[in-house]
Amino acid sequence: MSTPRVSIITPSFNQAKFLHRTIESVLSQDYPDIEYIIIDGGSTDGSLEIIKDFESRLAYWESIPDHGQTDAINKGFAKASGKYLAWLNSDDIYQPGAITEAVTYLENHPDVGMVYGDCTFIDAQDQRIGLFPAAQTDYARLRRGYVHIPQQSSFFRTDLWKKVGPLDPSFYFAMDYDLWVRLAGEAPLVYLPGHLWASFRLHGDAKTIAADDRCWPEMLRVHYREGGHWLSPIVIKYGIRRMVAPLINWRRKRMFDKNH
Repeated sequence: MSTPRVSIITPSFNQAKFLHRTIESVLSQDYPDIEYIIIDGGSTDGSLEIIKDFESRLAYWESIPDHGQTDAINKGFAKASGKYLAWLNSDDIYQPGAITEAVTYLENHPDVGMVYGDCTFIDAQDQRIGLFPAAQTDYARLRRGYVHIPQQSSFFRTDLWKKVGPLDPSFYFAMDYDLWVRLAGEAPLVYLPGHLWASFRLHGDAKTIAADDRCWPEMLRVHYREGGHWLSPIVIKYGIRRMVAPLINWRRKRMFDKNH
């Protein structure tokens, strides 16, 4: 198998508690050509010292104020030189062998634009507390609100990013959904069940817990931008989601709290 460069971006801001583990999970991968870039937004919690500990193994890093996570990811990708791209948030981790498996698949399937594997939920102590409900999706299903893509375990082609990027900085929560819709409009997205590639950390400050109510309105912005009608499955799902959101968030927080 050829070993094209893979560029991994970590946007970081005041996540010193988890940052070392995130960086370690990238740099301990068995893949030989990883370009690792960390874009920190000017953390004041000790993150800078952690980044400096790994400085010699990073392709690039900075720690200056930015306009948030989406801006940081865009800045990182603008500096990337790899054939394949991914981002890993500063509280999540890769599982061993993830990058090798993802690149192997993409190299053997040049028609596929993005590949994604399974992802577990973990707590602050790295203990598994659940499994992300990943499933195969595509452009039509994404437009209906059938997402099921764990961002942490997704890898996509740089040439497609250059066609559809960058991320929309006006999105706080659904910038990944927006990107997947645009990628899926250009090439297939493929899910590989049974391939555990990442872990998604749930903790008290995680965006998934703290701001989930902002996700679906942003998804609807994508829907209408793509020419969607107000009477469509994703709009109906949003209405249902609003009704059951308190239960969903209660279950999610309960899953975190009982393991905290």
